[in-house]
Amino acid sequence: MEELGKFFPIVALTGPRQVGKTTLARLQFPHKPYVSLENPDLREQAQTDPRGFLVRYPEGVILDEIQRVPELFSYLQQVVDEDRRPGRFVLTGSQQFGLRSKISQSLAGRVGLVHLLPFTTSEWHGTDLPNLDDLLFQGLFPPVLDRGIPPQVWFPQYVATYVERDVREILPIKDLGAFSRFVRLCAARAGQLLNLSSLAADCGITHNTAKSWIDVLEASYLVVQLRPWFENFGKRLVKTPKLYLTDTGLLCWLLRIESAEQLAIHAQRGAIFENWVVMESLKRLRNRGAEANLYFWRDQAGHEIDLLEVEGDRFHAMEVKSGATVPKDAFKGLKYFHELSGDRLSRSTLIHGGEGSYEQSGTQVRTWKDVATSDLPR
Repeated sequence: MEELGKFFPIVALTGPRQVGKTTLARLQFPHKPYVSLENPDLREQAQTDPRGFLVRYPEGVILDEIQRVPELFSYLQQVVDEDRRPGRFVLTGSQQFGLRSKISQSLAGRVGLVHLLPFTTSEWHGTDLPNLDDLLFQGLFPPVLDRGIPPQVWFPQYVATYVERDVREILPIKDLGAFSRFVRLCAARAGQLLNLSSLAADCGITHNTAKSWIDVLEASYLVVQLRPWFENFGKRLVKTPKLYLTDTGLLCWLLRIESAEQLAIHAQRGAIFENWVVMESLKRLRNRGAEANLYFWRDQAGHEIDLLEVEGDRFHAMEVKSGATVPKDAFKGLKYFHELSGDRLSRSTLIHGGEGSYEQSGTQVRTWKDVATSDLPR
């Protein structure tokens, strides 16, 4: 973020609510004035006289939750075009729709964009790792970890206070009960192909409504869609995305899992573990400022790669198994994909929920602890 401030007149920081965007912005730019546009008095001033509001800050300012005052974007364009000094303005926002659409419309080429997600495991725990089920159950949202708030206390308030408010700002959803059911149905499908028709039918809504609600959840950083890799190796490929939640603690709460002990024997534990691996991989790339070139691969015959990192014209294929032991057939998908992709497969990794890392048949078998400490092969 600080590096982008050396090149762009505006740095924008987006991500879910309560992941520390404001804290990070103020730490990275400690000498800049700070304005929260959640404050109704300041928001009214900015709406009434956007240019006059910006003129107050000739050396720049941190504008928190700027999507609350969309009138500012056009005036920011004028101000930075008149003075292109880098790092003058820092924007934060919790809605992809509100922030990214305005950036593309008014501020294209003037903004360095940063995505901030909940902590990675290594950022909070370092090498002092908890039990795997404790880690998955607790999740990685800062308030749960920093303040020690029990997940079952914090997540209901988070969903009610932040998500539903953001949702209503984007779409005029009248039946919040139906929307809440929809969110829980999404959680029950974590790690699965996104079947909007099935979701709509189970929730009692139309297909178009289900599509708009998924878009809202993604815009509010509640869910992530992992896209399939489309390149055809002579096979019919699945072209439907898979659905994941931003945080496994939130996922556990939505699934009504009440403890780490219950999670250990829960039918969804494998999907929750896979969700964690996918999100750790996404955060790792985001934190490096790299493109999140993550996909999955599946053909119509059922052959599948859980996670595919595309690096130019080469692939890193990853298979995820939550068990403490690695079954003999765990390598089938990786071997099949290797046969199809040939030399384009730079490496293959099998990530498991047990102990010990080793190599087998050209595949790196790595424990979940290697993912947690960012010690996967690159």
